[in-house]
Formats: sequence, C-alpha cells, structure tokens
Amino acid sequence: MHSTKGVLLLIILSVVVISGQKQKRPPNVPSPIDSIKPQENFDPKRFSGKWYLIGVASECNYLREYNHQTEATAMVVSQMPVENNHAVSTFRKLDGLCWEIKQEYEITKVKGKFSQKANGIKIDIVVGKTDYSNYAIIYYQKLKKITLKLYGRNPSVAPDIVQQFEQNAMNQKINEDFIYYFPKYGFCDSADEFHILTVK
Repeated sequence: MHSTKGVLLLIILSVVVISGQKQKRPPNVPSPIDSIKPQENFDPKRFSGKWYLIGVASECNYLREYNHQTEATAMVVSQMPVENNHAVSTFRKLDGLCWEIKQEYEITKVKGKFSQKANGIKIDIVVGKTDYSNYAIIYYQKLKKITLKLYGRNPSVAPDIVQQFEQNAMNQKINEDFIYYFPKYGFCDSADEFHILTVK
C-alpha cells in the first residue's frame, strides 16, 4: 500500500515538474526579419557583381563610437547557379591595408532571403529592394536586431533612393541619428594572400 502511494506521489511530482518546465519556456515571439518582404521575383544572377556600400542604419554600439573611422567598403557577390549559395567578398581598409573578408550567403526556401554564420552566430539576410543596376537595400538581423545597408553599383545613388533607405530605417524604428554614410573614394579592389579573412 505504502509503495503504491509512493509511486503515485512520484508520478504527480513528475507531472508537476514537467508542467512547470513547459510554463517556463519563452513565448514564440516572431522574428523581426520575418516581416520584411524580399524583392519580388528576386533574381540572384542579376544581383551578382560589385556593390559599393553607401550607408548603414544600425544602433550598433561599435558604429556609434567609431563611425568617424568608417572606410570605403565594397562587396562582390559571386555569380552562381540559382540553386547554389553565394560566395560574398567584402573589401575594405584596416590601418591603411586592404583586406578581403570572405563569407557565404546560404540560400533559403524564400527567394531573396539568405542566412550566414559569423563566429557561430546566425545572421538572417533579406534583399528588401533592388533594381539590380543602381541600388540595393539589404536587411540584416543578428540576435533579433535589424541593420539596414544601402548599396549602389556606383559609390553614389540618386537622392530619392537615399530618402527611401532612410524611410525604411525609420520604419524599423532606427532613429536618423543612427544612419551613417560611408566614404565615396579609396576603395580596395583586391587584397594580398596575407590579408584574406574567411568568416564562418
């Protein structure tokens, strides 16, 4: 009799513990990047090629402190078949030397949406708007925080594109004080073998 009561008590305690564990799970909060619609009928082949970084909208602490040290930055997206990932190289100067930072944009089931890992942290990427020949507005999400980047096929874009970029940033509740524009000269085209960094 006592053993039966003991078994029942253990079962009840187990149910209570399990129930308690379930209640402690955080609610399934939607990710901010999920509300961003990718460019309609996104064409990865047309998106490939060289892009110049024009502006960044971000509340990143690093940019807040060091935005006065921004360097001209360019991104080269490899031309790959639609079903493959994109190899992406970013070229920028550091202490006067040109560096190439290699990354890989992994394709997802949604056209225009990618993911990558940087030091073990997942980053979600959405090409929000592009006309392929002049500009691209790209959204990046890291640890549930959104950053927008404005790229151009040339170091400058039309004023209406800049306005669109700034409006999109404000739509993400990023204050205009946290929109930074990058130099339009001094770009790197390549880096020697000692200044290539692969990010995984």
